[in-house]
Amino acid sequence: ATWAELEGHLEAWTRDIADQRLHGTTGEAPIERFRREEVQALKPLAGIPPFTTARDLVRRVGTDCAVEVDGNAYSVPWRLIGERVRVMVEAGTLRVLHAGREVAVHAELKGRHGRSMQDVHLAGVAGADGRPVRVARPEDGSAVAAVASLLRPLAEYEAVAGGGF
Repeated sequence: ATWAELEGHLEAWTRDIADQRLHGTTGEAPIERFRREEVQALKPLAGIPPFTTARDLVRRVGTDCAVEVDGNAYSVPWRLIGERVRVMVEAGTLRVLHAGREVAVHAELKGRHGRSMQDVHLAGVAGADGRPVRVARPEDGSAVAAVASLLRPLAEYEAVAGGGF
């Protein structure tokens, strides 16, 4: 038997047997109760949009400036690396919110292993232009510059980067 045949059999059984026999609790046939009490409450659905689903997720932004949803990666601003963000997926659109503010919008990707990246999310990241970042080596051939010259207060880094994180 096919699935359609099974559904047809169940519809006929419901209509011809289950709805006609007396219900043990109410003492009446379900079809009679439906006609008397419920049919007048039904209204046409014209103009009412179909039911849609929305997913509300929480994700952590990875070091690749992206969040993962259903096996696909979607970019977010690089300053949010390590932060938790809210991801809303609805009607083929993926919206990313941080602290109640929308920070990214992407079309939902079909399948898996896809990447939706927006260049604006990588603006200001070293190497974001596709060229490798070269680290200058000291003239004397040593691999590491003097540690003291690298130590600075965090306030200096925040000033250069445009504020605290």
